[in-house]
Amino acid sequence: MNVPRALAQKKKYLIWIIVVTAAVIALNKTLLAPPRVKTVAIQKRDLVSQVYGNGTVEAKVVVGISSKITGRIAELYADQGDRVKKGELLARLENEDLLHQQQQSEAGLNRSAAGLVAEQANLQKAKANLALAEKNARRFRSLAAKEMVSRLESEQYDTAFLLAREEVSRSQASIEAIKMEQRANRANLGYARSKVNDALIYAPQDGVIITRDLEKGATLTAGMSIFTLADPAAVWVKANVDESQLKGVTVGKKAAILLRSAPGEQFPGQVARLGQQSDRVTEELEVDVAFTPPLESFRLGEQSEVYITTGMKKNAPALPSLSIVTRDKKRGVWTVAGGRLAFKAVTTGIEDRGNFTEIVQGLDPSDQVVVATPQEMGRFRQGMKVRSGR
Repeated sequence: MNVPRALAQKKKYLIWIIVVTAAVIALNKTLLAPPRVKTVAIQKRDLVSQVYGNGTVEAKVVVGISSKITGRIAELYADQGDRVKKGELLARLENEDLLHQQQQSEAGLNRSAAGLVAEQANLQKAKANLALAEKNARRFRSLAAKEMVSRLESEQYDTAFLLAREEVSRSQASIEAIKMEQRANRANLGYARSKVNDALIYAPQDGVIITRDLEKGATLTAGMSIFTLADPAAVWVKANVDESQLKGVTVGKKAAILLRSAPGEQFPGQVARLGQQSDRVTEELEVDVAFTPPLESFRLGEQSEVYITTGMKKNAPALPSLSIVTRDKKRGVWTVAGGRLAFKAVTTGIEDRGNFTEIVQGLDPSDQVVVATPQEMGRFRQGMKVRSGR
């Protein structure tokens, strides 16, 4: 018997046995090994519950500035983006014809005033003549009664008295007519002045010019908008919030506002108004969130996001939101005990924007909870073997 050859053959078999055993061990520890999962324990955290909404920046008060009269724009003194004060001159229309009408009305009023002075002087003269005529008529009636003068002469003085009295009445009526003319002239002058003033366009309130709709030289009709003015103190985000998230959203709640033009920056705000009618298609409600303090610079229509704070808790037991799943219509988590998975139903509370959720009940502080992607958790089964690690 060839001993060396037998030993070599035995050695070869031993090597194959070792290789197969190593391969089996490797498979058990790799491909055939239970999956490795990451586990965490409940931690105390400060949580803030926030409701999300998106919308656009809008102004509560938007005023169209227009003219009361038809005319041509002579000058414009403001442009979009300008901040203006109430009563500030914004535009002027051509007003030469209106000024001429005003001057004519002023001349008519001055003429009637002069006529009134002259007629008042005539009235004083007529009253003096009346007094003299009355004395003469009385005296000559007395003389005629004594036959010291003829009756004809006495009657002539009586007639002069009647004429003097009629002259007084005429002067008084003339004065009343002039006064009526003055009232009409004053009304005409007021109307002419108002037309001249209507050619000057003033800011009706403090605000920011959002648009300038016409340019110098343009002809406009009454009511046609020249500027659009917005009140910066009443600028807010008209956000759309899902109906299912509205619990706890009330007027006065604090909020954080994010603008597309300022990535990474948050602006403080608060809920100013809640809509009373939801969109029947999107099932969302309009929530107006005001900036506090008001923005110095803003763009109406800018895309925005809001996070409305509806609750806060300090040192609340919490888990990463990724660890919470819904199974058989129950919210819960997968725990690891003795190398096997077990599903535990939990009661949750505040869900923080930082992806942490409050655990109200259902877990012990010592429980090891699995954190995995939804796809991985979809493959989990009750009692499934796993390898845990932090």
